[in-house]
Amino acid sequence: MPKQKTRRSAAKRFKKTGSGKLRRRQAGRAHLVVGKKSSSRLRRLQGDAEVSPGDRKRVKRMLGE
Repeated sequence: MPKQKTRRSAAKRFKKTGSGKLRRRQAGRAHLVVGKKSSSRLRRLQGDAEVSPGDRKRVKRMLGE
């Protein structure tokens, strides 16, 4: 049976933590950051978010796990 290939687009978007959780970029920070969104909103959008339980199985499969 051939090796399973990783979807490279998914590998660039998702990271696995040391404890095995999956992290993704927080949505809503890509553009229109200056002037449009309040500083409290931008603080809330900082950092990474955890992949939702409904998507974990699909993301793991895309990452070749």
